[in-house]
Amino acid sequence: MDSTVELLDPGAIGPNPDNPRLIFRTSELEELEESIANQGILVPLSVYRESKKKFVILDGERRWRCARKLGLHRVPAIIQPKPGRVQNIMMMFAIHNARRAWDPLPTALKLKTLENELSKIRGRKLTEAELAASASLSRGAVRRYRKILRIPQDIQRLLLKDLEDPTRTQSITVDQALEAVDAAEALVKVDVLTKDNNRALVDSFLSKFRAGTIASTVEPRKVGAIARSVARGDIQPARVRTVIKRFIAEPDMTIATVVSQTIQTIEQTRSLQRGLVTFEQKWLDVLENNPELAKEFRSGIRSLIERLRALV
Repeated sequence: MDSTVELLDPGAIGPNPDNPRLIFRTSELEELEESIANQGILVPLSVYRESKKKFVILDGERRWRCARKLGLHRVPAIIQPKPGRVQNIMMMFAIHNARRAWDPLPTALKLKTLENELSKIRGRKLTEAELAASASLSRGAVRRYRKILRIPQDIQRLLLKDLEDPTRTQSITVDQALEAVDAAEALVKVDVLTKDNNRALVDSFLSKFRAGTIASTVEPRKVGAIARSVARGDIQPARVRTVIKRFIAEPDMTIATVVSQTIQTIEQTRSLQRGLVTFEQKWLDVLENNPELAKEFRSGIRSLIERLRALV
């Protein structure tokens, strides 16, 4: 059946339940609403017929929302054949792929729905390349969206709640949540934390993002660097575990402090070791072979010995 264009009652049209774009920001709608009030709807909506008197949007939900708010009695719409569930989701991705970037979390959730539906049809899990082609996305975008779904579900719900409330500034971003999860998982891999207790660190990161204690989104990556030091054997897991516990318990403790008490300690240790080797291999030989010179430094050497004894 060929596509046709009709003038439809906005009340007979409904949103597409498979639209990956779940969030419509008030500021964007107000700008479009002003344009439609002045010039009308210049680009028809794209819909399919759900029943005799009911249509579902394929493209143009923002235009439809503005038309309803303005009280328009008719909107131009191209009526397409009704797609199947999987085709509907694929069309949603294809239609909107070149548009303004969607919020990543709702898109990731809908991409997972598409992956599940296609996996049922094919009887196997989709490869990254297959999913990317089905959603009209790059493989890099698919990897990012899959990674987003590693964020704990309760945090996902908080992120969506922030997005849905136009009156508040988003307190935590998807990228901040991702960095928090990645840093905590890095410590799990080197046995500093366990899968059961790493959530406390994630919550601490997010709390400190909200409070401004952590200013940069990528700052938790420094914790990943600490994990790599543990993996190399440069620092003991127990040492890092102690510092991380303090970081979780103390709201004002910064990541810079964590670094100074772990990685920087490694550098200080190495520097001290080099200094001791240099003294033993170079200057101790000089003093032993030159008694007169040793006498000149006797007082300083005795003082150094006393300080060293106090340490050991």
